Parts: sequence; C-alpha cells; structure tokens
Amino acid sequence: MRVPLICALLVSAVCAKTDSLTTARLISEKINVLGMLNKTSTNESAFSYFIAAAANETLGKLQIIADLEQQLEIDNQMKGKLCMRNLTDCMANDPDYEMTMRQLTKLLLGASPPFDLSTVEGVSEDCQKASHRFVTDLRNYQLWALGMYDATAKLPSGLLSGNVNQLGDFDLCMWSKLSEEQIYGQYCLAAIQVETPHSPYLSAVHNRLYAHQSFKSKLGDPGHRVPRFSSINWGMCTPSQCTAKDVELGFRKTVDAILGPTDLEYKMEVDAHMCTSSRPKTELNYGFIFGSVFFLGYLIFAFIATAYDHYSTCPDKNEIFVAFSLKKNILSMISIERQGNDLEAVHGIRFINAIMLLLSHKSMALLFLPYVNRTEMSETIGQPWTVIGRAASLYTDPFLMLSATLTTYSIVGRLQRNVKISIIEEYAARLFRIVPTLGALILFCTFVLPYIAAGPMWNLVVTHHSDICKQYWWRNLMFIHNYFGFKNMCLTHTHHVGIDTQLFFLSPFLIMLLWKWPKRGIFTLITIATLSTIGRYYITNSMKLSNYIHFGTSIEQLFNTADYMYILPPHRLTVYIMGIFLGYLLRNSKHIILKPAQIHIGNILALVSFVASFIGPAFMGSIDYIYQPVHAAWYAAFAPILWCFTFAWIIFTSHLGYQSRMGRIFSFPYFRLWTKISYTVYLTQFPIFFFNVGTTRHSEQYQFIQKNLNILEMAWIFGVSILMTLLFESPFINIKNSIFKRKDKTKAMKSPEPAKKKIS
Repeated sequence: MRVPLICALLVSAVCAKTDSLTTARLISEKINVLGMLNKTSTNESAFSYFIAAAANETLGKLQIIADLEQQLEIDNQMKGKLCMRNLTDCMANDPDYEMTMRQLTKLLLGASPPFDLSTVEGVSEDCQKASHRFVTDLRNYQLWALGMYDATAKLPSGLLSGNVNQLGDFDLCMWSKLSEEQIYGQYCLAAIQVETPHSPYLSAVHNRLYAHQSFKSKLGDPGHRVPRFSSINWGMCTPSQCTAKDVELGFRKTVDAILGPTDLEYKMEVDAHMCTSSRPKTELNYGFIFGSVFFLGYLIFAFIATAYDHYSTCPDKNEIFVAFSLKKNILSMISIERQGNDLEAVHGIRFINAIMLLLSHKSMALLFLPYVNRTEMSETIGQPWTVIGRAASLYTDPFLMLSATLTTYSIVGRLQRNVKISIIEEYAARLFRIVPTLGALILFCTFVLPYIAAGPMWNLVVTHHSDICKQYWWRNLMFIHNYFGFKNMCLTHTHHVGIDTQLFFLSPFLIMLLWKWPKRGIFTLITIATLSTIGRYYITNSMKLSNYIHFGTSIEQLFNTADYMYILPPHRLTVYIMGIFLGYLLRNSKHIILKPAQIHIGNILALVSFVASFIGPAFMGSIDYIYQPVHAAWYAAFAPILWCFTFAWIIFTSHLGYQSRMGRIFSFPYFRLWTKISYTVYLTQFPIFFFNVGTTRHSEQYQFIQKNLNILEMAWIFGVSILMTLLFESPFINIKNSIFKRKDKTKAMKSPEPAKKKIS
C-alpha cells in the first residue's frame, strides 16, 4: 500500500506544470511527507528508502537546473545593458532578433501606421528627409525610431467614457534621437475639434465623447487660463526638423483619411508654441540666470540678516537689516496676539472665503487634465451641489468689502482722535506691503519657472504666461492690468489685486466725504452703489454674460464677463461701499444697543441672504440647464450684496458683543495666522496648479474627493506662501513700520501739540 502512495506523491510533483525551481520545492515537500509517513510506520520498507534517495538525487539535479536558468536570466539582462551602450554594433552582431522584430513590427505598424511626413505634400524638405530616415530606421528596428513611433498617441479604448485626450509619451519622445544625423525628438500637442453632427444619433455619441459639453470652447479661444474643453488633444512625436506647419499638414492628412468619407466636420491646429524639441540649446538664457542668481542671493541675504539678528549683541541693531531676519518674521507670523484695532471676526471670514476660492480655482484647473472617465466627471460636476466650485466670483466680493471696512475703520478712528491723515503715506504703506511680493512672483514666473520643468501642456499653461509677462509685467506693477482684458494679462489671477488697489486709492476721498458731510456722503455713496448694481444687471443681461460658471458655459462667455464687468472696478463698487458703511458704523457704534428681537431678525435676514446667494443659483449648475441671461443678470446684480451682507452682519454683531455661534467660530484666535499668509496664498495657488497641469504625462481616473483635495498640492501652496511671506511681505512691512515710526517720532519732537483734524 505504501508504494502507490509514494509514487503518486513524486509523480504529482514532477509532472506539475511549473519551472524547475518550483518543481524542486514541490519534491522537497513530498519527501517531508514521506518522512512523516515513515516515522509513523512500524515496518519501514526498503523500497521507500530507495524512492526517497532517488527523489533527493532528482531534487539536487533540479536545483542545479533552476540555478542555471536563473543565471541565464541574469546573463541575458546583462547582455541587454551592454547592448544599450552601442546599439549599432550590437544589432550587427546579433543574428537572433530579426525574425521576432519583423513579426512584431508587422503587427504593430499594420494596426497603427507610423506618422510619416516624408510623403506629405507641402512639408519642408528638411522635414521630409528626417521623416524618411525615421521610417527607414523604424522598418530596420532601430531603437530610436521605435521610441519615436511608440511616443506618438494611439487610438485608445474608453472613447465613450470621454477618454479622447491622448498625450502619448512625452519623455520617450524627448529621449528618441539620432545624434549623428542631428535628428532629435520633437513633441507636438495637436488640437482637433469635431463639430456637433446633424444626425440625432451621432449627436448623442458626440455628446458622450465630449463629456456632455460641460464646458464649451473653440480652437481660436485662448487656452492658457481656462481650458479648451471642446478640443481633443493628441500627442505626436516627430523629428525636430519638422515645423508646426509641417506637423499640421501631416496630421490633417491622417484625420482626413478617417473623417473625410463621413459627414463629420472638424477643425484642427498645431500651434508652434505647443511643440517641444529635445535639441540642445546653445544660447545662454540670461533671464533664467538673472532670476536664479537674484533669488539665491536674496535667500543668502535673509540668512545673513537672521544670523545678525540672532547673534548680534549691539543694543541698536540696524532696523532695515533686521527687517529681513527670518527669526523675527517667523516669531511675528506665529503670534496670535490681538492688535488694538483688530476686528476679530474678519479673520475667520477671510479664511472661509479664501478656502472656498482655492477649491473653486482648483476645480477649474482640473478641467485641463485628461481623464479616462471624463464623461463620468462631467456627470458628477453637473449636479446642483457643485455650486461651491462654480461661484468663484462670489468669494472675492468679501475681500473687497473687508478691505474697505478695515481702511475706513482705521482712517475714521484716526480722524476721531484728531490725527492728521496723509494720503501719500496711506498709498505708500499699501504699496510697501503688496508690490515686493507681487514683483517677486512676476520675476519667478517669467524668468525661472518656465525652465525648471516640462511636459505636454507646459508651454500652454506656464510658458505662455511667461511670454505675456515679458511684454506686460509693467501693467501689473502699475495696477492697471485689469483694464486690458484677460487674454493678454500677465498672471491673470492677480486681477483682483489691481481692482482692490484702485478702489483703495479712491477710498480716502469717499471716506472723507462721509466724514465731513455725513448726509451728503450717505446719499452719494448709496447712489454710486445703486448705479453699480444696475450696471451689473444691464451689462450681464444685454451682453449675455455670466458671473456664475453654469453647466455648458464657454470660454468666450467667461472672458467677456471678465473683460466687460468682473475685472472693472465700477462694477465692483457696490460691495466696496458696503464695506465703507460697515467700517464707519463700527467706529460710531458705541451707543448702539440691539434688542433680542432685532438680533433675531438680523440673524434670519443673514441666513436668508446666505441661502439666496449661495444655494439659490445652484440650479444653473445642473447638467440639463439651458442658459438664460436674466438668471445670470439677477445673480450678478444681487448675489454679491446678499453674500457680503451675511458676513457684514456677523462682523457688526460680534463687534458689539452680541456673538452668535457663527460669530464665535469666525472670531477663533488662530484664524489670525491665516490672515498673515492670505495674500501670498492667493498669489501662489495658480502657479502651483499650472505647474502640476503642465507636468501631467498621462490620463488618470477622475475621483472627486481625491482630485479636488490634493493634500500634497495644498501643502506646496501653503509652504510656498509661508516662504514668500517670510522673505518678501513681512520684511517690507517691517521696513514700512520702521520708516513711518521714525517719521512719527520726528513729528512728535517738532510738534508736541495734538494735531488738528485735517486731510492732505
């Protein structure tokens, strides 16, 4: 009975469909089983010992075979590494590769022919020659040509899921080159737009391909700030001798062969700015060198100032030098000590609106990226609850109101103490705070950022911004860039800085009007605010604009909204004047006592205002929404007023001591930490968003939470913002305080008498 069992165990091990090493391990296990059986038997069979000995001998031989197979695998890998050092000699001395490569390339090239520009009419001679060499070497299985072919995008699966954007392989294209012939890989991102078909069924298919047209665009639209969602992006790798026009001619021929026999109409382009070559650059980039040296030198200077501040025992340290001390600025940044004229609830309100604006801007940046499930993404964001990402314009209005409130609160407070108000000093203090940081950002994004990375969309979202800034940076530093439109604006997200600064320059005159002639001032300001509101309604309705990013909005509509209404101060005056009234009221509220019924009514009005402004327009985000100008007009006219009233009421009641639950939340002391980096967070978010967009290499799966709450990206934004605050914003605030402190001391020495109420 023992013999059949032993044989069955050994046969099951030897006959298993595994490699030699695995077989050896199986036999070892069977021998262990035999050993256990032998120990339990009282009469051991000689035949059992014979089988066991034979099995051990077989095991040893199989182990040798397994070791040889493993060594052979290592040797083959080493041959491949050595072959990479000189592919030409390797191919000449290798007789074994040709049959396999012939069969594989026959299948590949038959299913997806190479992008061959050598036979396209109108293509330049240099391009034809380089392309002919590419095709020839591809048929001869040259690795550089295989890489160039492999880097070009191919038709994918999942088209009906919206997987239409194919970036190819950017890095493989940059690697592919034939140095001795000066042929280098050139990556071009072509754009093609298929028009909506007349056929109802084809239109339905088109709708799924284009992800329900949640965002509409044209090829001629600028795509550096807002994504051309209606375009299909297709990555192609060509020889560097080919121009963008050459590539477009070849791509058009390919598309014509596919769509020509159909009823489908299309437009396409290959922009020269969307082509990136791996050809080495010989000229020096003086802008990058200057920018890098500046920031490196500035950082070294900050460390020296820090060392001076920390180690110097001099009682009278140089205040200007110490202003750049990282130690001093870090201690100031982490302090939550309340300032004398602080309005506590302001910090929390600034925080919540800044975070909502950050998420809204992030949701727009995500639309640049290719997704394998883009149709599902559109269905997700085509829900009314996505209002949080569609109301970006709404979140900037409280910043204007808060700016006016704090300015008025400060100026009126000094006027009440009979302190002379110098408009020049007010302007200088403002510029000291915002100009150095803004200038540093422009310098970095113009001369440094474009050259530290690359990718399929890098030229679109990073380099193009740099080119615009090289021409129009001065508009930003003069704070007039918002009057020249979005298309040619350097760092488009800084339009708010221009609006706020212009309104700030106007504010002393409006405040003095209210201070000297209260009744006339109130009437004048209300009239201006009313005209601004009427203007927003009229311009939105008549020009079919939309401040709210409704489902199916277009780039043209968004840019027109910005150019003719959103970035123009006259249309933003309403909420700014609300801030002036609030600041004036807070300074004259000592004798105001609210009854419980008044507080209750005010809370209800604030809640209704919040719901009406935030949740009310949610229906415009539905996937089935059809744009109506009157909806957008009502939203543009009244949503900012209602939204800002909600926060104004919280600030007002908190200041009077009637703190509600929301008032206590917004007055949380640690929100003051956010205030200290809020300006730099606003400045840095889009450069970081666009850095990630520009370096994206392939399509990904869209998941709402993971994509919108990118923890690593948020950490970069906050980290860079803190660094910019420490290096640029805080030092110049220190310098401003030092200069004005000296000036105040000089005035006090010359004029010990209290200053009379006066404005200059």
